[in-house]
Amino acid sequence: MVLLLKFLLAPLLVVASTLAGRRWGPRVAGLLVTFPIVAGPILLITCLDHGTAFGARAASASLLGLITLALFAVVYAYAGRRYGWFPALAVAWLANLAGDALLAQLTLSAWAAFPLVAVAIWLAYRAVTAIDRPETAPRPAAPPWWDLPARAVTTAALVVTVTSAADALGPTITGILAPFPIATSVVTAFVRAQQGPAATIRTLTGVTRGLTGFAVFCFLVAVLLGPLGTAPAFGLALLGAVATPLLLGARRPGRPPTAPAPSDAALSTNPGDR
Repeated sequence: MVLLLKFLLAPLLVVASTLAGRRWGPRVAGLLVTFPIVAGPILLITCLDHGTAFGARAASASLLGLITLALFAVVYAYAGRRYGWFPALAVAWLANLAGDALLAQLTLSAWAAFPLVAVAIWLAYRAVTAIDRPETAPRPAAPPWWDLPARAVTTAALVVTVTSAADALGPTITGILAPFPIATSVVTAFVRAQQGPAATIRTLTGVTRGLTGFAVFCFLVAVLLGPLGTAPAFGLALLGAVATPLLLGARRPGRPPTAPAPSDAALSTNPGDR
């Protein structure tokens, strides 16, 4: 059962979010790709393999790791304006890995990490939306036939690698690596290559919006695993991950057409991927 989860759950979720994003546009793709479609299965499998105490510590580390995921979004958004998809991705990955190396030295509870993560997500959102301009329409392009298989295989490889190495890595490194932007990287790289920098920035606007739900998911898993157990903790965390960005979007007031926020507000009417 656990082996099937490793190979099937996260890849299927990545494919589903990709298809939904193609239907509703780059911002929705960005919002969906930050749903915990990779980190969620990694944390679940970690709990099943190593117990709830190990899983709770990994979830706390994953929460802290969202700071570097927010950093990835900002670096990729700005680098993608000037460079092609591969140089921009390489720079963003280096920034993400450097941040992970620093965060691995910290040990914070979920209660202490959550406000830090919330501030980081807010700053990242402000930084990306500052360059999000609606006037340039994305160039339509059909994805290659190997697009979805490549996403699925890459996702499965990450999940299998991280969960298989959990014993050696320990809960902190396992947790910090869980939100590494594999699905986000694949989506944004294809968008940058096929539709250009404007659509990439719109995608990353959705990413920074969706990180709020990702943070709530990690927080709830970390604090509820001990008292409630695996199934209730993950069930409530998934509800929180879905509800949070929708509630925040519904409360966001409208803005003039020249600002990026109206497009973001439109996300709240489209329910939403690690």
